[in-house]
Order: sequence, then structure tokens, then C-alpha cells
Amino acid sequence: MKSLRLALAVLSLAATACRDKPVDHLQRARDATFEKRPDEALVEYRKAFDATRHDSSPEALVLRARALKGAADVYWLEQRKVKEAVGVYRELIQQCPESPEALEARIILADLLRVHYRDVRGAIDQLTAALKLNPPQGAELHYLVTKLYFELGDYQQCELETRRIMERFPTSAYVDDALYLQAQALAMMEGRRQEASRTFADLRTRFPDSELAPHALFEMGKLRADAGENEKAIETWVDALKTHPDPALVQDYIARARRRIANTTATGVGQREVAFDRVRPARTSLEAVGGRPEEAAHEHD
Repeated sequence: MKSLRLALAVLSLAATACRDKPVDHLQRARDATFEKRPDEALVEYRKAFDATRHDSSPEALVLRARALKGAADVYWLEQRKVKEAVGVYRELIQQCPESPEALEARIILADLLRVHYRDVRGAIDQLTAALKLNPPQGAELHYLVTKLYFELGDYQQCELETRRIMERFPTSAYVDDALYLQAQALAMMEGRRQEASRTFADLRTRFPDSELAPHALFEMGKLRADAGENEKAIETWVDALKTHPDPALVQDYIARARRRIANTTATGVGQREVAFDRVRPARTSLEAVGGRPEEAAHEHD
């Protein structure tokens, strides 16, 4: 009788072992995550990973990638344990580099490295590696790379990467963003401000309905003001007032330019009144968009 009970116990354990396949652990891990039991989820993901550790079959690789991705997501999204999440995302990339989960891991890891470790170059490396997998969101990822180069202050590389975006993804929704960023990078480089202004103008011509078009016009005005062309800058900003989402900001720049004109015009002892009689003050922004002179007189009250 005793031997019979022992045999039944062994069979029961064997049946349980057969039931506890990696997919079962993955399902229990997902259920635990959904039910806000992250510690239990991590245990199940670990069991699923261990069950596939020594299996090199394609099916096992798929399950292993899912187990690692699930565990990393729990560390990051549920527990906000950045260090642990980074470690598991890296392990996933190392063990299953060609998997869809590894692509997602690289994108998430890039953001974690940039935000939590200030490792901008590490983030660039991860996104560059992700781009080699030809992901469907390639234009977006490449644009993120250009933004990171701008953040680093590597304006030459940023400008180069924006050109690559327009060559590789000429019909994507990120072309106008790339043009705007290219112009910004050019403006930061010595001797290339005229080229930057032409690039802003190109954006407005090619994408007149882009939300970046009024911002490009505003930046063109800033470049003209920096070059000492205050009258042209004012004309540009007055034009920008029609569509810019922050007209108060534009009006502030117009007012500053007028003060600079006033300060440079009223020079010389005894020449202040003569100078102002000779140079008609620029129109106010309100006059420029159709307001009456008496209304414009109270524009900055």
C-alpha cells in the first residue's frame, strides 16, 4: 500500500512537471502582472527563462526572448527599478539579438540611458543598432538619433544625419522635422547662418501647412536680427505673427528689435531728434496685420 501511494505521488509530480512548460510560466507571469503582483510575475518569468536556458531550438529562443522582455518590463514599468531593467534588457539583446523583443528593448534602453544615466552616446548606439534591423519605425528612430546628436552639440553630425533621413525616407512624416532640425544645426555652426536661413525657407516652401512653418519663419527673423538686419527681422516677424502659435513671443522680439534700431539711430550729441525725424519708426505689429493707427498706439500699454 505504501509503495502504491509513493508511485502515485511520483506520477503526480511527473504530471505537474509536464504541465509546467515555459508557455505556462509565461501565461502565469502575464496574469500576475495584470493583477498587479510584480514579484510573482518575476518569479514566473525566471522559471520560463530557466526552462529554455539550455534549449537552442527556434521555439525556445522565442520563449526566452519573451521571458526576458517580460521581466525587464516588469522591473521598469511596474517597479521603476531602472538598474535591474537595464540589466535584463541588455541580457535580452545579448541572447536574442535578432528578435522583435530585442528591437523593442534597444529603443527602451536608449531612453533609459539618456534620461537616467545621461549617457547620450550610449542611447545613440542602441538606436543605431536598432536601425540596422530595418524596423518599420525607421524614420522616427533615425530622427531621434539626429536629436541626440544635437543634444550632444555635435551639430555637424546632426546635419549629416538629417540629410540621410531625407534620402532614406523621402516620403515620411519626419522630413519637415528633419529640415527644421537641419536648419537649427546649421545656425549653430560658424559661417553657415545664411545656409540655415535658406533651409528654413525651404521648409516653408515645401511644407507650407506644417506646424513647423511659422516657427521656421520666426527663426529666420532671429537670424536676420543676429546679422544686424533689424528692419528685415521685424518684417519677417510681422509676417510670422499671422500664424505663429505664440504671438506674444513674436511681439516681444519685434519690440526688442525696435529698441535696438532706436538706440543705434539716436547717436551723436544733438542729433537724437534729427535722427528720429529722418527715420520713420517701423510699423507696429498690429498695424502690419490690419489694425488702425489709434489701436496700434495702445499695443504695448
